[in-house]
Amino acid sequence: MRYTQLGRTGLKVSRLVLGTMNFGPLTDEADSHAIMDAALDAGINFFDTANVYGGDGHRGRTEEILGSWFAGGGERRDKVVLATKVYGNMAGDRPWPNHDRLSAVSIRRNVEASLKRLRTDHIDLYQFHHVDRETPWEEIWQAIDVLVQQGKVLYAGSSNFAGWHIAQANEAAARRGSLGLVSEQCLYNLAERRAEMEVLPAAESYGLGVIPWSPLQGGLLGGALRKEREGGGSRSGGGRSASALTDETRRAQVRAYEDLVAEHGLDPGEVALAWLLTRPAVTGPIVGPRVRAQLDSAVRAVALDLPDDLLKGLDDIFPGTGPSPEAFAW
Repeated sequence: MRYTQLGRTGLKVSRLVLGTMNFGPLTDEADSHAIMDAALDAGINFFDTANVYGGDGHRGRTEEILGSWFAGGGERRDKVVLATKVYGNMAGDRPWPNHDRLSAVSIRRNVEASLKRLRTDHIDLYQFHHVDRETPWEEIWQAIDVLVQQGKVLYAGSSNFAGWHIAQANEAAARRGSLGLVSEQCLYNLAERRAEMEVLPAAESYGLGVIPWSPLQGGLLGGALRKEREGGGSRSGGGRSASALTDETRRAQVRAYEDLVAEHGLDPGEVALAWLLTRPAVTGPIVGPRVRAQLDSAVRAVALDLPDDLLKGLDDIFPGTGPSPEAFAW
């Protein structure tokens, strides 16, 4: 495994992040524990979750699965950089005021609940799952500063922020003398490069480590057409990629991508992950394995050094947005 600093911090993390969203809804507790054991054995020390993960009617269940794994001992908690998130409503089917978003009340309630489910006394990286347009940053940072002073939170990060949100948050933190955001978790992959226009430049300028989620675009970049030909179906049939392969332009891109990767004797999913590791400001992509084989494939991607002609070919197939503001101004 390879390691890097998380943004401008001194925190050293693996270049793969273990995503746990499937733990509970798609992967049972025993298999989830086995995947976490394997991840730790492979050198992955950065685990990501969220308070709302667990599926409909079971929010918090994923954090509970991590907590039971930590309780198994073996210095597991000490070896893991633990990241979770706050924003979504945790009040169940009947949303209740102050059980979501980023008010000081909500942050305090939710961090205490996450600590209990995770069976730990601190969260290494506490991430805002979405920007809160109603709560002033002065209030948010005051709440985080208290948690830092109490030792319950060490760093703060963002998720799904625009570039100007990152600037707004960190300028407000600077006025208080606070550390501010140290990471941004955003949708970013070969097929979805809009983050390059403003989010990545903002993160790089403010010293945030970028943690891309959905690095395979819902399975689209993981050999979707090959699996279709082999009769195994495609994992890109839902969510953001629901209509991807029915769109002829996108289908042609994916076909060209798989052909290019095959010419180099490589696996499409592993190339997509390895490409992200070449991008400025990227700390490491989040991989959310449902089974052990998917984890093993992701680990192999870290060791890949993509040749220049392959990188150029990838840019030709999936062109980026270009620099901002030139991309949209001239």
